[in-house]
Order: sequence, then C-alpha cells, then structure tokens
Amino acid sequence: MTEDINRQFKPLIQDQGLPELKKWMADHGEPAYRAGQVFSWVHGKQVTSFDAMTNLSKSLRAKLAKDYDAAPLAMVQRQVSETDGTNKFLYRLRDGQCIETVFMPYHHGNSVCVSSQAGCSMGCTFCASTIGGKVRDLMRGEILAQVYETQRLTGEPVSNAVIMGTGEPLDNTEEVIGFIRLLADPYGQNMSMRNITLSTCGIVPGIYRLAEEKMPITLALSLHAPTQEKREKLMPIARRYHLDEVMRACDDYREATGRRETFEYALVAGVNDTDEDVRELAQLLKGRSAHVNLIPVNPVRTSKARRPERGHVLEFQKKLEKSGINGTIRREMGADIDGACGQLRRRQGV
Repeated sequence: MTEDINRQFKPLIQDQGLPELKKWMADHGEPAYRAGQVFSWVHGKQVTSFDAMTNLSKSLRAKLAKDYDAAPLAMVQRQVSETDGTNKFLYRLRDGQCIETVFMPYHHGNSVCVSSQAGCSMGCTFCASTIGGKVRDLMRGEILAQVYETQRLTGEPVSNAVIMGTGEPLDNTEEVIGFIRLLADPYGQNMSMRNITLSTCGIVPGIYRLAEEKMPITLALSLHAPTQEKREKLMPIARRYHLDEVMRACDDYREATGRRETFEYALVAGVNDTDEDVRELAQLLKGRSAHVNLIPVNPVRTSKARRPERGHVLEFQKKLEKSGINGTIRREMGADIDGACGQLRRRQGV
C-alpha cells in the first residue's frame, strides 16, 4: 500500500503540486516564487535530479534532496512492435514493484497508456493484468512519471493519455484525480483534459467522486456484457455493483460533466458475441448518446477466452449500428509484444 511506501521512502517531488511546494518553501524560509521554479523543473522540464535545477541555490537543492526523491521509476525493458511501432516499457518502482506503460503512435498524435496500480484485483477472466492480484496503489507521481519518462525515452511528445493499463483507476481514485490535475496543469505537461480517458470496471462510488470534480475527461466503462448475469461471469466486480446501478452512475456522470461516455466491449467468441447479445446491448444503450468500442479479445496465455473471427466482429458491429448504436472496432496496437488491451502483466517479456 502507498502508506508503506511513504514510511519506507521519502515523498516524491512529482507528487507535489504548486500549493504543496509553496507550503514547503514557507516552512523552510524560502521565498514563495521558488515553488514555481521547482514546479517548472519537475512538471515542465520533467527533470529527475535536483542537480539539474540550475537556477536554484546549492543549499536549496540540498534541502529538497533531503526531503524528497526525484526519480520515481527506472526502465527495466523496452519492446517495440514490428507491426505498428507501439512501444511497451517495463518500469521498476522504488520498492521493486514493476508496472507496464504503452506508447502508441497515431497520425493524430501520440498516446500513452498508463498503469494506476501494481497489479489488479478486479479478476476479469480475459485479462492478464489481474494475474497475481493487486499489490498496491500507485501514487500520482508514479503515474505521472510514466508519461514523463516515456516521452524522454521515445523522444516523442504525448498529446493523449489513457488510464487503461494495469489496475482499476477508481480503486485508487484520489491519486488518479491528482495525477489528472498535474498532467493538465498549464505550467506542466499542459495536456487537455479532453484528451484524457479513464477506463473503469464500474466502481460506482468512484464514478460519483470523479463526477464531483467536473473534469471534462472521457469516462470509458468496461461493460463487456449486456446483462447482469453475463457480466458477473466475465467480471467478478459486477457482483458488487449491479449493472443498473453502474449505468445510472454513468448517466449521472454525463449529466455532471457534459461528456459522452464510451462503453468498452471485449468480444469473446461464443460468450458475448451472439445475435441475442447484440439485441440486449442495443436495448441497454437505447436512448443514450452511446459509443461502443468493440475490442476482439486479445490472446492471454492463461485464459481460455478466444477472439471471434474478423468477419463475425464486423457483422456484430453492423447489427449494432442497424439497431441505432454507434460502434467502432478498436485498432489493435502492440499485440505482438503483449502490449494490447488486456495483455499487460508486469513481467519481463521474452
């Protein structure tokens, strides 16, 4: 848990926003404007060494180094897809835990898929990320560092972020909210919140907490089945939050933020891809300005879930759209390096 990390290590400078830095400066007899300089070094220039902060005095740098760590993670492995240029990074955190981050180049701009936890406790039957369960939540600085370090290593700017890596973001709500605010800060990365997507299995209290912030990010619900019964078989978390309750929370989120939600639907052959599933899915989403992201399930060595044939996926999409529901098929990125949806595992590739 993050409490254990905080006891074991110094706080991360990447966790600190401008208000926290101003308070630290005041407590240490430093002028307030120094906080802005430090913030610019950490979140604007994205340095990972206090020695790099050359417009600060040596004494101030020494005081900062005494109280904070500046290097949240280190790269263990980098894999590059031969088919689409996707990069997958395995990063080691200060306590030895590992996480994976995926860089995806698109013609409209580069995206980075970040992890929000080390491991995952959701237990979805078709997803590798849940193998071994959740070890701990990530701190906002550890999530943020994935964006910063991935940009540094690729030499490419990132304009879009998806919180869809290992972990359930709304099982770590406050740190994820803090990450989003720092990522969008105009004196830091300055990423538009409209370019940030958060994917959730449907943690109802987390959806409402996110709605309170009224941040114009995109909420993507991992739906994966059109009925409560089928959803429970694929996603154990569905036993805690009934589908009716989850859909009501999504509707309330849309009302609070004005942002249309996305529904992710992993197609598993013979499980949730029948004509009956199309009809039930269309009925569930009827009257909503819904967009369905169809994801042919990706191969996972420990899962029996099989992806439907391409033609069947196209037919499912066609039938869904005939029912009045907009659906697109997600472009598969990084499958050859186990970097696609549902394949992240926090381990070194072979």
